[in-house]
This record gives sequence, structure tokens and C-alpha cells, in this order.
Amino acid sequence: MPTAREETVTVSQPEIVAEVRRRLAEVADPQKAPQMQAYMKSSMPFLGVSAVPMRKTCKAVFDDLRLPDRDSWRSAVLLLWDGARFREERYAALELTGHRYYRDHQDVATLDLYRHLVVTGAWWDLVDGIASNRVGPILRAHHDRVAPMMAAWADDEDLWVRRTAILCQLGSKADTDVELLTHVLGRNLEPSLHGREFFIRKAVGWALREYAKTDEDWVLRFVAEHSEQMLGLSRREALKNVRAGTQPPTG
Repeated sequence: MPTAREETVTVSQPEIVAEVRRRLAEVADPQKAPQMQAYMKSSMPFLGVSAVPMRKTCKAVFDDLRLPDRDSWRSAVLLLWDGARFREERYAALELTGHRYYRDHQDVATLDLYRHLVVTGAWWDLVDGIASNRVGPILRAHHDRVAPMMAAWADDEDLWVRRTAILCQLGSKADTDVELLTHVLGRNLEPSLHGREFFIRKAVGWALREYAKTDEDWVLRFVAEHSEQMLGLSRREALKNVRAGTQPPTG
């Protein structure tokens, strides 16, 4: 039996964005901001709001203030993201994409929005959550339409779009599309475009390490079959948690 009646107010995109900015400023610690910016190697300054109060603040705003439709939700996300003066505003935009009021918007039509966020975000703290928590569930829910798109993203000129294609199945476990995983990994090994980039090599290893929890033998075979194309970082990450004594030969 509910203990309180949930009350929400329908607002416009500028109103919800202004409230997010106001609330974030209230909980900011300016003394933390320089260290946070330095750690993230960000050209965009920080307010100084760490993860827990940032999420708590966003939840409070987004629970109380509701956008009326898909177009206003999308516009609010872009207003927060593209107009961000501080990095926490981009984190808030990501929180807005995943809020429970907007679950019905998590479909194929939203992938172009997420691609925009990936390309313009262009750093792991923004991209990785989009890949695994936004694109991944859409892939699983609309597999036949989205799998070919992810196969194409794996060949994209943009490094971060490729990383998204590699990481989008992190949470899939037994529902992993192994054929798609094979393709996206294979397209990003040496000597592919960006194949020597740290964030691609790390993503390849991470995707394999995660899938090894579901099918270790498959991962061992993949690493053995691609030993000449897999650089050291990818291999080490892929095999980090495999059974002792079962690592494939190094060639």
C-alpha cells in the first residue's frame, strides 16, 4: 500500500534543464572540481559534484518534473548535453536518458541520439554507459533491426562509435549474439583503423573478459585463433579471469 502520493509537474525542456543546473550548483564543492577535471583529463570544467550526490540530485529533479513527450525529452537531453558548461551537466543528461518516465523511448529511433552523444562525448566516462546501459538493451529488445547497425558501427571512422559497438553486449550474458560479437571484435583488431588505439584495445579485451563469464571456451578459442592480431593489452584483459592452465598458446 503506497505511503505517499507521487506528484509530478509537467514542464518544458528549458525549465527542467534550469532546475537541474540550479540543484547541481547547490550541492557542488568547488574545491573538488579541479581534481575531478584533472582525473578525467577533461577540457570541460567540473562543478565538483561527485557521483552519489549527482545521481541523487538528478533523481529528485526528474521524479518531480516530467517532460510531456518524446520530442521534449530528446530536446531536454540535447539542451543539457550540447549546452553543458560543466561536465556534470552531461552526466545529468545521461541520467535523464535512463529515467523511468522515458522507458518507452528506448527503441531504435533513439539510437541516432545516442550516436550523437557518443561522437560528441568522445571519452570513456560518457561513452561506456551509453554503450552498455542504453544501446545494449535496445539491441536485445530489437535485435533483428539493431544488430546490422552495430555491425556497421564497428566499421565506423569514429573511434568511440566503434568502442560502443564493441561494448554494447557487456550485459547480454547468455543472450549475447556471438556472431555479432565475433564481427565487431574482428573488425577492430590489428591492423584495423584505430586497432592500435588504447581505448579500442581495452574495449576488445573487456568484451572478451565479460563474455568469458558465460562461455570461457569460446573466448579461449577466439584468442587462440586471433593471436597474431591481438595486441598484448587486449589479450591480457581477455584472459584475466580464465581458469588457470587453460590459456591459449602465445604462438
